[in-house]
Amino acid sequence: MSRKTRTTQKNFKVFCEGDTEYHYIDEMRRQKKLSITLKPVNMKGGGYRNFLDQVKTDGTANCLAKFIIIDGDRALVEKGEKKNLLELVNYCILQNQSGRIPHFLIVNYPDFEYIACLHTPKYKGQNVAQYLIKELGYKSIDEFKANQNIYHVLNTNVNSSALMLSSLKKENCFIINNYAISKKLYEIKATTVYDLEKLGNRGSNINEFFEIIDSFNT
Repeated sequence: MSRKTRTTQKNFKVFCEGDTEYHYIDEMRRQKKLSITLKPVNMKGGGYRNFLDQVKTDGTANCLAKFIIIDGDRALVEKGEKKNLLELVNYCILQNQSGRIPHFLIVNYPDFEYIACLHTPKYKGQNVAQYLIKELGYKSIDEFKANQNIYHVLNTNVNSSALMLSSLKKENCFIINNYAISKKLYEIKATTVYDLEKLGNRGSNINEFFEIIDSFNT
């Protein structure tokens, strides 16, 4: 009698900064039963360089794709960070050109708090901090960031990720990852382009993360 072949389940690795992104994606993973391994990155003292170092040294065994989700604001407000961001961008470009594990760099500008606001129907470009405090009832941005139930807050009643995705200004994206998915071969191929002149425009390519994750969950 022949032995059954054990199939190893590949997963997505998500590198993210900040408690808000971690709590959001972690609960999304549980709710949708997604094959995601979260890799929180400590930005203190290293910024984008910490992301680059961690992504470089992280293994690729049983990995279908790596997502690197960052805020873009520090590239324009902290010395040396634009250079570090471009190094991270170019590393991801090289990895995608190699045809091995695709690296999807996701840049939220100015930050994930802006993405959170887009989940709500009343947001029309107001000041992010003031809006979160006034409309979502937080006492401060720190309280918002510490909320472990943020996925539920942003995906209940009239709030939803679908609303956020429909509200994204994709034409403002600093970076875009074009990709092709083969579910039969269980693989993804990606190419990355960016436009430095668009860094500073409100926007995000976080739709790529949702699209790819959902495509392997249906």
